[in-house]
Amino acid sequence: MYKMIRSIKSINPLGAGITLLLFLLILLPLLAVILQIIYPGFFFGERVYEGFGLLLELFERPLWKASLINSLILATGTAFLGTFIGGTLAIVRASWKFTLARLIDITAWVLLIMPSFIIAQGWVLFANSNGLINQWLGISWISDLIFQPAGLILVMSLSKFSLAYLAVQSALEWNVLHYVEAARLNGANAFGALHTVRLPLLLPAFVAGWSLVFMETIGDFGLPAALSTVYRFPTLPYTIYSAINMSPTRFDLAGVLSFYLVVIIILALLVLFLAMKKSRYDFLNNRAIKLQPKRVKWHPFLSLISIVFVVIVLGIPIGSSVLVSFMSTMYGGLAWDNFTLQYYIEALTNETFLASLQNSLKISGTAALCSVIIGFIVSFVIYFTRFHLKGLINMISLISLAVPGIVLSVGYIFIWNQSWLEKINMNLYGTPSIVVLAAVAGAIPFAVRLQIGAFSSISESVLQAAALQGASLKEQMYTIVLPFVRSALVISFIASFGTGVFDLAVATMLHPPNYHLLPVTISEAFEQSNYGFSTSTTVISGLIVVAIMLMIDKTSSLIFYLKDRKKESFINE
Repeated sequence: MYKMIRSIKSINPLGAGITLLLFLLILLPLLAVILQIIYPGFFFGERVYEGFGLLLELFERPLWKASLINSLILATGTAFLGTFIGGTLAIVRASWKFTLARLIDITAWVLLIMPSFIIAQGWVLFANSNGLINQWLGISWISDLIFQPAGLILVMSLSKFSLAYLAVQSALEWNVLHYVEAARLNGANAFGALHTVRLPLLLPAFVAGWSLVFMETIGDFGLPAALSTVYRFPTLPYTIYSAINMSPTRFDLAGVLSFYLVVIIILALLVLFLAMKKSRYDFLNNRAIKLQPKRVKWHPFLSLISIVFVVIVLGIPIGSSVLVSFMSTMYGGLAWDNFTLQYYIEALTNETFLASLQNSLKISGTAALCSVIIGFIVSFVIYFTRFHLKGLINMISLISLAVPGIVLSVGYIFIWNQSWLEKINMNLYGTPSIVVLAAVAGAIPFAVRLQIGAFSSISESVLQAAALQGASLKEQMYTIVLPFVRSALVISFIASFGTGVFDLAVATMLHPPNYHLLPVTISEAFEQSNYGFSTSTTVISGLIVVAIMLMIDKTSSLIFYLKDRKKESFINE
């Protein structure tokens, strides 16, 4: 018993260390953004208290006000339309069985990990006045439809609905139709049963989906960055970026807009928490069984709708980019004399692109590895320790999931761009290290969420028994916990790596001078209307990233299989 207590006590330094690390990576940059509001020059030698008066200037400056209004319109409209699309698809997918149902799931996951700026670039290539649809078919009204607020809401909804889809789909896993049957026995018709029973039971999932879509949209930097070449639609993230990159640099403007962006996201989270708190939804009991979709006579029609939907959602943006990458000119159409490989040859021989790809892979791989390790320690502390601050650890690990990368990057500039840090060789601003730190901070919530489910399946009594046998904390982690959660570690690494390579916000805000990163290279080529080079580099890098992810997955599966066989062989002997 003494050994077990000593082992538990030894975890306190681990908890304290991980708390400090999360504070430095996530919480401190956000606090710096808030402090910049009260002391606009605090981080740059001007310790003058200004109060909160700077916040009111937002309503006096046209660009600031327009950015706020545009962001709210885009996020709110996308949240409602995206949740409607995602929720409807989830209900159809769970209720009826049809041949291509799996295609909807694949589409949702592809959209979940695909960078928004690449999807937006595909829509620009397809729908702008000189785009494919106008050049090939002479349809000009598509451009007028897309490049206006309602059109942008439609485009964003088609790229963000997957968040609501997955939220509602998880709530439909169990069959509770006996409640509907009870309502029908009491005189309710089909619509009444749906309206009074089934939809209210799904309300938490719909609210969760709405909140996720809203937060993801209002913090999105990729869409306005891609649209900047053809349509002026300032949003809070893009105006923050412009403030940092204008001359002279407007840190006060970036701080104010970042503050408003964080406040809006917090309010969206409060809506979610209040909706969950005010109602009881514990409707699962011993009669609940797994929901099994039913085969219907018109299932071919559902499959056809699925094909059309996937063509619109993925085929248009991705297909447009792929087609343009093989075309000498966009107006040449699908003709053999317009087919070319020159952009791919140019990309594969372009030193800037190759350096960008190498740097992004290196940074993303390092950040993914660090985030997996941090996520492992965070999950361990939360589940298997009595550390009194583990609630705070869990909260901090979730914060960066809701805070946009553009805001986190602003905080990193405030913290790490200090003259006094040069004296101790810790001025990280303008170095690749700050990009790695920001990438780690952005990947931590994914690493924690993907691992914490695996940790919840491990009984604490197993660790207690190991501690009684004299196993140290390190031995408990390595010999007991790690084998149980190894698959989750691989999945979290792959997810963090894949999303980190194309993180445009962090790369754009923090990349050092003359240090090329892949998202910046692709985005700059697109802004310069070098569409062939931009799309070919997107296709090449996307294929390489997918190949690396698959290789990691297959290699890890083989290693795990060989280790298990070796262990079985040892036990049998």
